[in-house]
Amino acid sequence: MRSLTELFKIGSGPSSSHTMGPEKAAGIFKAENEDADQFKARIYGSLAKTGKGHMTDKAIIRALYPVRTEVQFVPQPDFDLLHPNTMDLFAYKDGQQTASMRVASIGGGEIVIDGREETRGPDVYPENSFAEISAYCKANHIRLSDYVEQRESLQIWEFLQGIWEAMKRSIDEGLSVTGILEGGLNVERKAKYLYHQGTVDESPETRENRIVSAYAFAVNEQNAAAGTVVTAPTCGACGVVPASLRYMQEKLQVPDEQILRALAVGGLIGNLVKHNASISGAQCGCQAEVGTACSMAAAALAELSGMEIDQIEYAAEVAMEHHLGLTCDPINGLVQIPCIERNAVGAMRAIHALSLAKFLSGTRKISFDLVVQTMYQTGLDMNSRYRETSEGGLAKFYNMGS
Repeated sequence: MRSLTELFKIGSGPSSSHTMGPEKAAGIFKAENEDADQFKARIYGSLAKTGKGHMTDKAIIRALYPVRTEVQFVPQPDFDLLHPNTMDLFAYKDGQQTASMRVASIGGGEIVIDGREETRGPDVYPENSFAEISAYCKANHIRLSDYVEQRESLQIWEFLQGIWEAMKRSIDEGLSVTGILEGGLNVERKAKYLYHQGTVDESPETRENRIVSAYAFAVNEQNAAAGTVVTAPTCGACGVVPASLRYMQEKLQVPDEQILRALAVGGLIGNLVKHNASISGAQCGCQAEVGTACSMAAAALAELSGMEIDQIEYAAEVAMEHHLGLTCDPINGLVQIPCIERNAVGAMRAIHALSLAKFLSGTRKISFDLVVQTMYQTGLDMNSRYRETSEGGLAKFYNMGS
C-alpha cells in the first residue's frame, strides 16, 4: 500500500474525483503541451452525468487557463471506459492535434493516466490486509499508530499535523458562514444554526448529536461551496472524520498528539479500502465514500480511546457493515442532497460503532477484510444508476416531483 500522504489531500471541493482529479490531470497535460494554443476535454460516464453539478468543466478550464479550452460531455461513449470517471484531453497547435491523454479519476483526487503507471506513488506498506497488519503488530507488541510511524517514518506526524489543522479550519470556516449554497436547489447552510441551538436544559446526548452534526455540516457545506477541505477519504465524505475527532478532542480534552495518532489509524483503514476495494462513489456508490469515512472515524476514535487492535478492527467493521449498499444519487449532480446530512449521520454512526466495540469485539464474526471485500463486490453489483450518475433514487424522484 502507498503512503497516507496520498490518501489525505488538502484541496478544493466539491468532489475529489470530479474536480480535484480532472484538475490535476489537466495541469499535467498543460505542462506537457506548453506550445498548445487550444485544448479540448471530453469527459465520459459519471464525470459527464454529474459534471455540471460537480463543477468538473470549471476545474478543467481553470487548470488549462489562459489557453482556450472546450469541454464536451459524453455520458455514453462508444468504447469501454477505464473507470466510470474517464476523460480524454487533446492539445492543438494551429488547428492540428498535437497530443492526447486518457485519464481515469479513481477517487480521492487520485488519477491513473492510461499507459503511465509510473504516475502512482511507491508502496510503503508491505502488508496489504488488516489481518496481516494485525499479526505484525501483535508479534511486535506495537499499536497500529506505531506501525504507521515505522512504515512512514517520523515525518508522518508533521504531515498529519497539517492535515488536522486544515480539517479544523474547514469546521471553523463552515461555522462562520450562512446563506444559500449555489446550484439551484436553494439549500440553506445550517451548520452555524445547529451549533448555536443549545439550551440550558439540553441533555448530554442531544448536545453530542447537535455539535457533531454541526461540525459535519460545516465541513460539507464548505465542500459544496468549493471551499478548502481534506479528502477523508474523498471530498464528498470529508466531514465524517473531522467532525467526530474534533468533538471527541473537546469532550476528552486530549492534545493534538493523540489526535494525530488517531488520524494515522483512521488513515490506515482508509488506505486498506482504497487498496483492496474502492473509495469512488462512481464505482461503488456512497458506501465507498461515507462508508469508508465512517470506518476511518470509528477506528480513529477507538485508537483515541486506547482500545486494543481487535476492538479497533471491530469498530471499523461495524461502521462499514452498516453502510453496505448505500447508493450515490446526488440531486442535480450537486454534492448537497443527500451528501451533507449523510456526513453528519456517518459521524454519529462512527461514535455508535465505537460504543459497540467497547463491549462486543470478542463476539464478532465478520473481519474488516471481509466487509471491505463485500463492499467492493456490492458496489460492482449495484445498478449503475446508483453510482454517482444522478439517474436514480433521490435524484430521479426529486426531479420527477418538481
